[in-house]
Amino acid sequence: MLSRLFRTKNASLSALRTLVDQLAVMKRRVDHPYFVPGLWVDFKSPEAVMVDPFQFYRERFLHILSTPSSPLIEGKGGEWTREALVYNLFPRLTTAFDHDDDGGLQVNVNSDGWREPGTLLKCIAILPFIRDMGFNTVHLLPITAIGQDGKKGNLGSPYAIRNPYQLDPNLAEPALNLSAEQLFAAFVEAAHHLGMRVVMEFVLRTASKDSDWIGEHPEWFYWIHADIRDRTHHMGRTDLLRSFGQPIYSNETLGLIHWKVGQGDYHDLPAPYPFYKEMFTVPPRPERVKLENGRYVGTLEDGTRVRIPGAFADWPPQDSQPPWSDVTYLRLYDHPDFNYMAYNTLRMYDSRLAQPENRVNPLWDAIAGVIPHYQREFDIDGVLLDMGHALPMELKQRIVTSAREVNPDFAFWDENFSISGSSRAEGYNAVVGYWLLGLHEGHSVRNFINEMGRNPHPISFLAASENHNTPRAFARYGGIAYAHYALALSVMVPGVVFVLTGFELGESKPINTGLGFSYEQQAQHPSDQLPLFSTARFAWTRPTNYVKSVRQALLIRQKYATLLADNDPSTFYIGYSDNPAILVFTRRKGDQAVSVIANTDMANTQNGRVVMHSRQRRVPGLWGVIDEQGMNISDEVAAQVSLLPGYVLIIDNGDSDKSYQP
Repeated sequence: MLSRLFRTKNASLSALRTLVDQLAVMKRRVDHPYFVPGLWVDFKSPEAVMVDPFQFYRERFLHILSTPSSPLIEGKGGEWTREALVYNLFPRLTTAFDHDDDGGLQVNVNSDGWREPGTLLKCIAILPFIRDMGFNTVHLLPITAIGQDGKKGNLGSPYAIRNPYQLDPNLAEPALNLSAEQLFAAFVEAAHHLGMRVVMEFVLRTASKDSDWIGEHPEWFYWIHADIRDRTHHMGRTDLLRSFGQPIYSNETLGLIHWKVGQGDYHDLPAPYPFYKEMFTVPPRPERVKLENGRYVGTLEDGTRVRIPGAFADWPPQDSQPPWSDVTYLRLYDHPDFNYMAYNTLRMYDSRLAQPENRVNPLWDAIAGVIPHYQREFDIDGVLLDMGHALPMELKQRIVTSAREVNPDFAFWDENFSISGSSRAEGYNAVVGYWLLGLHEGHSVRNFINEMGRNPHPISFLAASENHNTPRAFARYGGIAYAHYALALSVMVPGVVFVLTGFELGESKPINTGLGFSYEQQAQHPSDQLPLFSTARFAWTRPTNYVKSVRQALLIRQKYATLLADNDPSTFYIGYSDNPAILVFTRRKGDQAVSVIANTDMANTQNGRVVMHSRQRRVPGLWGVIDEQGMNISDEVAAQVSLLPGYVLIIDNGDSDKSYQP
């Protein structure tokens, strides 16, 4: 908090002001035309506009500086999370644009020094657009330096972290002669000035296979014989046993593993077969590690050549996918009997291994220092930990404690699809949860809402219709109808409202195919063509967008924030309809009451009688997320309705004399 206040009082230390000045200093004639989406200019017209990039960005940032400062949402111990309205930003994708209007997206910097893939500079420019939609928090997918060994696509995965202490230099604009770090400092400052908190994302359990740490600290990594091939899907059983991948167990051993882990018994967990463990070697000494053609190779004392193996799914132990090409596991413990990668050394740690004397303490120090580094250098407000479940409990506790020593109100979000008290006990303020996994299934939504009406959730979850690993909402069955339906329901439940970048533009192409995709869908979207790994852009100039829909939904959430963010089951009144396709429930607290009537069928209009638990009925303000649909609702608790596919009515039926009029 101190650094934020100090920057405010001393303009000479303002990273954003430095950026404005640098744009003036570096201004020069450009040889290439430079277009930006109209939405970046006035938030209204989607048509591209040709600008002078130096002048355009300077004016954008001066506008931010001249805007009165807005307060940040507050909450002790990171519990401001409950009030977060989150825009999930993927910088190199979100702000990618065909600036020279030649019909393509160039990977390389043009001769003027400007990039077409997204950069942090362009992310600063769209912050007013994001705030104008109603968001108060920005969550960024990883923006740290990316490894190149085994990289996917032409850019590599942002989750293949080469150095967690360095930002991706490709997020800078060479035309300005400023680093990504300098731009990120300006980004956070601008976001805070506009009243938006900033949440980063980290993977602290893995590293890229060409991590900067390998050359200096090879003992922080696992090593295998260099001549061992990686496993593929097409190998026969003999080759599978001789190749590297997740260890293979007999059915009997798998049963024992699952039983012991299910019982919480981590003593003498079944180990992989000897031939698998023999693939691994001791780490080479630092002076015997060399980078050959972009890949680290080590030489042991006896001349044996060794290499870094790829990571694989840490659980369940019978997962059949081949090893990941671009990341490896960090070697958190050092014990001669456990010098291999398997479920019992990566997540379900054997009790003999997980002892204080076996910790690789310098590595633990480095991991625990990552988040405080970004707090002190950039004043970030929170993090989402990817694969936090695979970190030893003691290390997780140290990570949380270290961050909250810097800022007691720092927020932690957990990449965990279960909503349980265990995440709360570990210091998290929110989990990803399973709302986004079942929102497209009517029965799942009904069950979830019924559950919320019976039991309070011990921790907040992300009320999202999609994330970067799932199918896009606009690609689900029902298309536009489903996307609006999902958005409307997500603002009505006591979760953290979370909107994936591109939703406001109607994007339907997945960013990644990690969750909920069939083999056929995965085949339609090869990994090297996915935006998570390769150059891609959104249709910023599409004539139709859904900015108004997002703004409308967030306005409703803000109007009833105290009610809708409350996870107390007593705020839920489950309604009834004689048509099972119609979902009915009411949220009530004090004088506020809001009812929801939704058609969960994305193909057909549904008619039925609905009964809402309401103490008072009057002609309410109605909000239909697709269009204005005429509806007569009497002053009784029961009404006859006819709803278009995916149509959602949100009705103010509180005791006050206020009604919501769109």
